[in-house]
This record gives sequence, C-alpha cells and structure tokens, in this order.
Amino acid sequence: MNENENNEIIEEQDLNHLMEIRREKLSQLQEEGNNPFDITKYDRTNTAGEIKANYEAFEQKDVKIAGRIIAKRIMGKASFCTIQDCDEKIQSYVSINDLGEEAYKAFKTWDIGDIIGISGFVFKTRTEEISVHAKEVILLTKSLRPLPEKFHGLKDTDLRYRQRYVDLIMNPEVKETFILRSKILKEIRNYMDSKGYMEVETPMLTTVATGDAARPFVTHHNTLDLQMYLRIAPELNLKRLIVGGFDRVFEIGKNFRNEGMDIKHNPEFTNMEFYAAYQDYHDMMDTAEELISTVAKNVLGTTKINYEGQEIDLTPGWKKITMIDAIKEACGVDFNTIKTDEEAQAIAKEKGVEYEEIKNTRGHIINEFFETFVEETLIQPTFIMDYPVEISPLTKRKREQPELVERFELFIGGREYGNAYSELNDPIDQYQRFLKQVEAKEKGDEEAGGMDEDFVNALEIGLPPTGGMGIGLDRLIMLLTNSASIRDVLFFPTMKPLQ
Repeated sequence: MNENENNEIIEEQDLNHLMEIRREKLSQLQEEGNNPFDITKYDRTNTAGEIKANYEAFEQKDVKIAGRIIAKRIMGKASFCTIQDCDEKIQSYVSINDLGEEAYKAFKTWDIGDIIGISGFVFKTRTEEISVHAKEVILLTKSLRPLPEKFHGLKDTDLRYRQRYVDLIMNPEVKETFILRSKILKEIRNYMDSKGYMEVETPMLTTVATGDAARPFVTHHNTLDLQMYLRIAPELNLKRLIVGGFDRVFEIGKNFRNEGMDIKHNPEFTNMEFYAAYQDYHDMMDTAEELISTVAKNVLGTTKINYEGQEIDLTPGWKKITMIDAIKEACGVDFNTIKTDEEAQAIAKEKGVEYEEIKNTRGHIINEFFETFVEETLIQPTFIMDYPVEISPLTKRKREQPELVERFELFIGGREYGNAYSELNDPIDQYQRFLKQVEAKEKGDEEAGGMDEDFVNALEIGLPPTGGMGIGLDRLIMLLTNSASIRDVLFFPTMKPLQ
C-alpha cells in the first residue's frame, strides 16, 4: 500500500467518525423533540447581500436572516459565527445573555455546514464588520456530512463536477460563473426580443435524426413501439414554423449528440437557433456580431475580453473570409484550381491531411484542410464563409458557384461558436440531399442524417427565403466567463459513474 492510499483510508475513517458524531447529535435532538427536519419554513426578511449593501438603512434595525454556518468562534459566554446565504456571507454575534443558557448551550453544539436562522438587529463591531446581533437562533437543517477542510476547500476537479452542490458552497468564484451565465442568457433573450423574434419550444424527442451531422442518442417509446431520438438540433422544426407564417423565431434549449467528450463537448449542451424570413446568411453575420458584442457590453461592461491569456476584441467589424481563401492564406493550397475528387485526394496525401474513405470528396477534403491548417489560428472573431455543398445538406447553393453553399461559421479563440445558412428552400434539391445522407449512412457514416419526408412536404408548401443560425451557448458562456472547460459552465456535466 502506498502513502496516498494509506492517507485516503485514514481520511475515510475520519469522515465516517465525524458523520457518526453528527448523526448522534441529530438523534439527541430528535429525542428531545427538536428535530430540525420537522421545520417546514423560516420567515427570512433579508439576505446578507442586501444588508451589507445598504448598511445605513439597516443599522440597528431588526432582521431575520438564514444560511449555512461556515465559521464559528466559541468564546465562553459569547461567540461569533458566520453564515453564508444565497448572495453573501455575514457575521453574527451570539451570547448567553441574549439567548439564555439552554439555547446558547445548544448553539455551541451546532456544526459547520448546519443551516440556521438568526433573528436580531444589525450593527458594526469594533473592527467595523457589519454583523447581526442575535436575539434568537434556530437550527433549520442538520448537516450530516462535513464540508471539505476550510483552508483547502474543494480542489479536486473531478469531485467538484460530481458534487457541484459542495463546489458552490466552497468556491465563491464558481457561483459567480453561474450568476454570469444567467445574466448572459437573460441578455440574449432581451436582444432577440428587441429584434422582433418570438421564443418558441420544439420537441426534444424526434422520430428522425436530422438537423445536423452527428451521431444521435436512440431511445424507444413503449406505447407507440417506436424508435425515437433525442434531438441533434431543432432546425427543421423551427423552419416548419417559418413555413407556418412566423417570420422570426428562436429557441434556447438542449441538444444531444452521442459523441466524444472533451473541454469543448458535452453530450447534452445548450444551443440557440434563430431564423428570420426574407433574410440570408449576410444578415445572420450582422445579427451574430451585434448580438455577441451587445451581450458582452451589457454583462461585462466591455467588448474587449481576455480568454485564457488571449486578448480578444468583440467590437463589431469582424473579419469575413471564404473557407477556400483562408486555406490558401494558411498553407498555400488553392482549391479554386483543384476541381476533382482525385486532385483533392492527391493534394491531401501530399500535405499529410487525413480523411475518412467514406468522406473522400473534394468538399470533405476542403473541410479537412480547414480544420488542419486554419481553425486554431482564428483568434479574433472571424466569419468563415462559403462551405462545400457536401458538408452542408440544408444550405442554399451559391448561384455562381453551385459546388459551394451560402454558409458561414463563426470562430473566436480558435473555436467554432456558431453556424449559419441561407436556408435551402428548394424541396426537390432538399430531397436529393436527404437521399445522399441516407446513402452515406448505409455506407457506414454514423453521423449522416436520415430522410425527413414531412420536412420536404413543408418545403413544398413553401418556405420563404430565410436566414438561420445556431450558436453554442455553453461555449459562448465559456468565452465571456473565461472558463477553460465546458464542464465549468454546466451545473451538472455528464460524468461516468464511480464504481
């Protein structure tokens, strides 16, 4: 047995002993008729943050506060404790003269982590610390499991993600990240509302895995005896709504992709898609640029941010360049002069660019060149435009270059943040592209979508010229909160269960 294993055993023994003591305290309280779990509510009047932010208004006023004990100093007949509530920490002065002997004796037995209510008046100590002079204290919840040791906190990254509830208690900066997340989502909704978009909800369970190229999660509906999928994207349903006469719609919700996990990917993630009738992908660029810069300004107070040591300027005026020109700038290969699949395969071999055999077309290889030589170099906000049709099954072709489509992706800090199209509204072309996806799936491409005949039917009814975009909101929140991993901005990221 090595030293680390021995320390873990000792720590586990200590934890079990401390938990046993806390359960004994609970049992004694219950025997005395003071079971804290019988309490159903506490009429709190104010939070610690309200009191500390407006001390002059609260000085010498009676308040009732509640929160978790995070520190105690027992000093004979008078003590101090610090509680933490939803927005702040605040100190309380607790004495035997105010509580009485029995209540004060009980207070001294309470543990770090217990949740209590305090009734008293607001004052400042000799050291000018805003505090509450307790007249009454009550135990609201008995904590049966100790918090991590206060000087070291919860630092184990894996444990922090698994026990987010403890992470939020012990690491205030984590809580601040999620407060910012909420503000960012609120500002996004405010912006979309100001532009005349209606927020909608579409199904997360679907009968056809379409909307993007990704491997889906498969489930089964027992009553209908039907195979179903967790949605890859809400795209086709949102475009059905445009067909139905809603000119501007957006949805913020979960998407699900049965793929790998890393600092940028979680199997379920929050995405926003929005669609506007009578617009194209150039309009979507303008919207994305204004949306993100506005949210940054309103939430952070600036459009100039630092992300993992990189200075990034979100001020409008973002770079726009075609995928083929970006590749030419990065590695000197000009796909405007490479016309056939065979020529593309040859240049890929020459440059050491790998591609899957079932994705060996010129269009797929162009995308591989982009991901190999360009993507990670795009630090400042950049719109990469005009993608190959082979990797864009839902996008309108460029009239002057039908092998390309009117599509862009937004890159910041070497990562993709959004994907947008001039939406394909030709039902005949769409049906043929669905057939190509079905063919690719039959050849073994697990990410290829299926046939959605009802969507073709909707296009036959008539989809007006439409621009649409999807933005990965978890990644955007990572950017605006300077978070290194997607797990840092998800309350409960997907984790493999402990054995």
